[in-house]
Amino acid sequence: MLEALLPGVAHLQNVHPLVVHAPLGLLPAAALVYLLAAATGRESLAWTGLSLLVLGTLGAAASAATGLRAMEGVMVDPSVHEQLLDVHQDLMLTTTGLAVALTGWALVARPAPRRGRLLFALGLAALLVVMTKGADYGGRLVYDYNAGGNACGQPIEFTR
Repeated sequence: MLEALLPGVAHLQNVHPLVVHAPLGLLPAAALVYLLAAATGRESLAWTGLSLLVLGTLGAAASAATGLRAMEGVMVDPSVHEQLLDVHQDLMLTTTGLAVALTGWALVARPAPRRGRLLFALGLAALLVVMTKGADYGGRLVYDYNAGGNACGQPIEFTR
C-alpha cells in the first residue's frame, strides 16, 4: 500500500531520507520565531517558537535513530565512511543533543528562558551551525558518493 501512495519509497535503502528534512526546516524556523518574539516582545510568538522547537527536536531524534540504523546498510568505501559518514554522524548527534537540551530548558522556562536569554539564543545559533555543517556532510554522502541509492556502482573511493 505504501508503494502505491509513495512509489519512490520502493527505491530507498532505508527510511532515513523520509524523516531528515523535518528537523532541517523546523529547527531554523524555531530559532527565527524566537528571534521575532524577542524583537517584538510578543509572547504568542515565543509559544510558537517553543512548539516548533519541540517538533524539530522530535524530528531530530527520529532522524538520529533512523540514521544510526541506516548506517549498517550504507555501502560506501571505508575512506568515505571515515571522512564523511562518521563526521556526519557526530555532527548530527551533537545537533540532536543540543536540541534536546535547549528544548528541555525552554519547556522548564515556558515558553522561553527569561534568565539566560542570550545564552539560549547562542545555543540556538550553535545548533544551527552544527546542523548545517552536518547536513552538508549528509548531502555530500548522498550526492557525491551515492550513499542513498544505487544509481552507480559501489563503493566509490573518497576524493577531495
